[in-house]
Amino acid sequence: MPDSKIAFISEELCIGCGICPKKCPFGAITIINLPTNLEKEVSHRYSANSFKLHRLPIPRPGQVLGLVGTNGIGKSTALKILAGVLKPNLGRFEEPPDWQDILKYFRGSELQNYFTKILEDNLKPIIKPQYVDSIPKVARGTVTGLITAKSEKNNAEEIITNLDLKEVLNRQIEELSGGELQRFAIAISCIQNADIYMFDEPSSYLDVKQRLSAARTIRSLLEPECYVIVVEHDLSVLDYLSDFICVLYGVPSVYGVVTMPFSVREGINIFLDGNVPTENLRFREESLTFRLAETAEDEREVEKHRLYSYPEMTKTLGDFRLDVHAGSFTDSEIIVMLGENGTGKTTFIRLLAGILKPDGEQVIPELNVSYKPQKISPKFKGTVHQLFLKKIRASFLHPQFQTDVIKPMQIESILDQEVAHLSGGELQRVAIVLVLGQPADIYLIDEPSAYLDSEQRIVAAKVIKRFILHSKKTAFVVEHDFIMATYLADRVVVYDGQPSVHAAANTPQSLLTGMNVFLSSLKITFRRDPTNFRPRINKADSVKDKEQKLSGNYFFLESEA
Repeated sequence: MPDSKIAFISEELCIGCGICPKKCPFGAITIINLPTNLEKEVSHRYSANSFKLHRLPIPRPGQVLGLVGTNGIGKSTALKILAGVLKPNLGRFEEPPDWQDILKYFRGSELQNYFTKILEDNLKPIIKPQYVDSIPKVARGTVTGLITAKSEKNNAEEIITNLDLKEVLNRQIEELSGGELQRFAIAISCIQNADIYMFDEPSSYLDVKQRLSAARTIRSLLEPECYVIVVEHDLSVLDYLSDFICVLYGVPSVYGVVTMPFSVREGINIFLDGNVPTENLRFREESLTFRLAETAEDEREVEKHRLYSYPEMTKTLGDFRLDVHAGSFTDSEIIVMLGENGTGKTTFIRLLAGILKPDGEQVIPELNVSYKPQKISPKFKGTVHQLFLKKIRASFLHPQFQTDVIKPMQIESILDQEVAHLSGGELQRVAIVLVLGQPADIYLIDEPSAYLDSEQRIVAAKVIKRFILHSKKTAFVVEHDFIMATYLADRVVVYDGQPSVHAAANTPQSLLTGMNVFLSSLKITFRRDPTNFRPRINKADSVKDKEQKLSGNYFFLESEA
């Protein structure tokens, strides 16, 4: 009798004939051909036929190491190993090596010194968790109480101010919103003494202004002997935050490979291009560029063809008041809404959708609207496949929609899963497909990048842009990820005013004008990368930053290189 009922595939004997995956009724078997040189570089493997990580990121003292890669590619595993929480088994999961062997394996590399320090000096790690929603399950009490209890430095006041936590100091942890929990988690990490600080996705739930404050706060931790490691999917924040970058590529949940450290610019460009030149290896078929060009003439020409308009209106919700300036829009156009959290972006979307009625007598033109809310709470009992057949049957069965939306969003692999069991990223992808699948004049999409990793954000941006263009419809998108917002936007609506009190939604403007207004309010400047034209945040008070502020050019459409 066999010891276990679990099927086992011998990797030494497998010739990759492809029969096993076809015979397996659940699609549970994947046969992957790995480059042979990677076999000698396994850092960790969980068990036979399961996920393995090749190589490890190399942190350097006094610098911020950024990690970028898809979900399920080994970033969290790498963080656990570098924190000393997980002992790397070098692929020998049945007879794990002792530390002597591990140090011998990494001999001659910077990791040998790093692991020696962890063993001998007892380096203290602090990890800011990826899922801040689960903090209320493990922490009880007020924000002030917990910050006071954890504080080991004399920087608590400064951190509280920088992360805008003054308003919520007396609140219970379970009363905090996602963004407040995120800022609280960053603050708790920063007020403790540690040798290794790790931040797993510090920008989710935060608006642009808060993302930059969080980045500055994390950089303020740097000391000559201190290590800071950040996993981040917002590429412009990663660019602003890091000193060097390791890219992770591979097949999610199957294997991951860590590249050698690159400079920030080179690392992010390699990730966007999908090609590692040092290893002569392409890991993604598509690359992404941000070539944009428009002139005043183009803008005036388009202005003549604006088909729809909405009136000036006001909406009061409790203590909050939103003033919307009149505007117009046309087919095949994406309008991105830029503003801080609490300035009424979702309120405006709900006014357009007809869910809310404006104060007074104004009438919003009746248009068919498809709306994806910011928070997705799955109530449907059944599989993803059943959900699509019920809600968007015609689109789902249409071959064009399958090619343009379903396939690129990688929905096929989760069609048979229960909607209630989907992860945040899977739910977001399903929600994007649902909103695009409903026939409408206007598509209102609230934060499509939330929970998605960098690669899925690129794909989602491409899918939304292509769909709106081809179907000749209009989309209003709320987005905090700068790279995604710039890629999507034909025009922008800039919000100003005081969050949660009184704000105004300005008339839609061209991308260049709107971005200049928005960035000047944030006091940050962007330059363009000469290779793929992606927007890059200038480091505060750098030569480029000062030059652009003086000339009033906070944002460029073309590369200035």
